Amino acid sequence: MNTQVGTERFGALDDGTPVDRWTLESGGLRVRVLTYGGIVQTIETPDRDGKSGQVALGFAGLESYVAHGGSYFGALVGRYANRIAGAAFALDGRSYALTPNDGPHSLHGGPRSFSRVVWDARPVADGVELRRVSPDGEEGFPGALDVRVSYTLAPGGALRIAYRARTDAPTVVNLTNHTYLNLGGDDSGSATGHRLRLAASRYTPVDSTGIPVRAEPADVTGTRFDFRKPRAVDRPFDHNFALDGGVAGTPRTVAELYDPRSGRALELATTEPGIQLYTADHLDGTLTGTSGTPYGPAAGLALETQHFPDSPNRPDFPRTALVPGETYRSESVYRFSVRPD
Repeated sequence: MNTQVGTERFGALDDGTPVDRWTLESGGLRVRVLTYGGIVQTIETPDRDGKSGQVALGFAGLESYVAHGGSYFGALVGRYANRIAGAAFALDGRSYALTPNDGPHSLHGGPRSFSRVVWDARPVADGVELRRVSPDGEEGFPGALDVRVSYTLAPGGALRIAYRARTDAPTVVNLTNHTYLNLGGDDSGSATGHRLRLAASRYTPVDSTGIPVRAEPADVTGTRFDFRKPRAVDRPFDHNFALDGGVAGTPRTVAELYDPRSGRALELATTEPGIQLYTADHLDGTLTGTSGTPYGPAAGLALETQHFPDSPNRPDFPRTALVPGETYRSESVYRFSVRPD
């Protein structure tokens, strides 16, 4: 079944810059993407009774995304997803100071991250492609980085997000999408009852500021980090899991999420070596979503496919450097389905 692709004006920033919303629809899956921040605003998919529901945390209006960007609802995150310790790193013998925005650290690319700018958009087969050139020195990162991210729908209820980037000088890159999912619907309360399986035998222990404390990931055996067999998600979590097999050439299934109440299920495949599980514990009921329901702790779960936190300062972690002549590529596929019971 071909994907229906449409676009409409969503609003404008204070300086008059227009923001558009793209709607992708195929079968029972409908996804809305904003040119502001590359944000996945909504994901609508049926439950076991055939009733469509909105399963991604998001806001109804542009002004809320601008005012509350620190929650990263649905955001395209970069240049570097997760944290870089001390907002600094060295590459090829040169040191680079970044803009700190998480205590002393750089988080998700800094205060003017990819999630807070307007992207150029064009239609592609079965979806939309966003493009932006991040200038040399933006938030302290070296090199002009030409980034293209496509959002497309595939048969069988799947959202595919594919990332590409090229640079004119050595730099570091780690891109992800920060959608929070509640398969019961964004108005259904806590997602901690969801059952999660991760193909991850190791995780990266972190200190109180989210920075890894070991040179090597730790074994999950006998810990609350063991999701190798499906079990209910508890909280809090804001941790990176080292996926079995490391970096992959094509997406392989690494996570399965299931909501027993609605019957909705998600199968997540990626080329990335890690996945960050975040239970949205900063939410306290002060932010209201697209459904008009306030979001409390664990109103949604983020499963951020990524390289490991602080990799530019960790030579033993998978490489995040990108040099001229190379192309950064990453792909993640979110396949939605239902189970009868």
